[in-house]
Amino acid sequence: MALETVEQIERGFPCETCGSDLRFDPASQDLNCDHCGNRQAIDTTNSAPLREKDYRAALDAESQTAHEDTVIRTASCPNCAAEVGFDPDIDALECPFCATPLVIGSAASKHIKPSAVLPFMLDEPSARDAMTKWLGQLWFAPSGLQEFARKGRKLDGIYVPYWTYDAQTRTRYSGQRGTVYYETRHYVKDGKRHSRRVAKTRWRAVSGRVARAFDDVLVLASKSLPKQHTDRLAPWDLSFLTPYDPQYLAGFRAESYTVDIEQGFLQARTYMDRMIARDIKFDIGGDKQRITSADTQVSDVSYKHVLLPIWIAAYKYRGKSYRFVVNGQTSAVSGARPYSAVKIAFAVVAAAIAAGAIGFLIASNQ
Repeated sequence: MALETVEQIERGFPCETCGSDLRFDPASQDLNCDHCGNRQAIDTTNSAPLREKDYRAALDAESQTAHEDTVIRTASCPNCAAEVGFDPDIDALECPFCATPLVIGSAASKHIKPSAVLPFMLDEPSARDAMTKWLGQLWFAPSGLQEFARKGRKLDGIYVPYWTYDAQTRTRYSGQRGTVYYETRHYVKDGKRHSRRVAKTRWRAVSGRVARAFDDVLVLASKSLPKQHTDRLAPWDLSFLTPYDPQYLAGFRAESYTVDIEQGFLQARTYMDRMIARDIKFDIGGDKQRITSADTQVSDVSYKHVLLPIWIAAYKYRGKSYRFVVNGQTSAVSGARPYSAVKIAFAVVAAAIAAGAIGFLIASNQ
């Protein structure tokens, strides 16, 4: 099977009325023409069915090249390391993650094609309102940041890459179950006899097995956004995932993954191990638990490469970039924020003056 090109994947969708490019409208979930106002329903008859893919087969280079690769024209941001996909007719642009100017090279990179997309459900004005409200609640923010919010700078809609993993796990463990009991201790203080109860733990060796099926463990496949910011955008309702269709990307950009499928699974395993440890402690029971060993067998591992919608704004303050992200499905907001040293200093001085005034009034009343 020949590799698909970016022109085939992120092609334009001409309006049937005027010929202008259509864009996906989150409000109507249709394709909309900004030129003449025509709306066109998304045709999904040619979309591939949404299905899990075999993880072990994907690790095999020949299998991966045989049916899932696509050629994507990208540029790597020198500031935040984002790998941003570009339309074929664009040669220079600003990085949507950190506002650094980018110039695209001629190189194309080979990537696993997305199998699913979560379409934008929040339009840009609604995302901007959510971000403005969030920024307005920040203490000690620079005045320029508030002005940035009031000017209503347009947010960039980006489809951010994620992996999802399914797996069956069976774990054999050994550990200890702790039972709390109390002993009464007697002591003398100030010439008087006292007693108190002291908690003690009696440990008993235990062993057993637990099993858990994991479904859609979500792992960020991008290094351009801080994980603590994207984690705060959760939860995502993945029941709205739809088979990948480039029509949902019309008018938006998509970032290529920089965390490969194997690196992503290592992160998924970290999450799985935490859940398995919780299951083991529950199975051990008692008042306290200790896990001394856990041998986990993982089978039936499958994955999906999915694109999730995020609105992004980048703000520069004193030469440093700050990014704000809005969940394109739920309107949850997160981001890094600068602090105004002047406002903090003023608040400290004002607090000191207020404390001095209160102290003076108290002393005067006495």
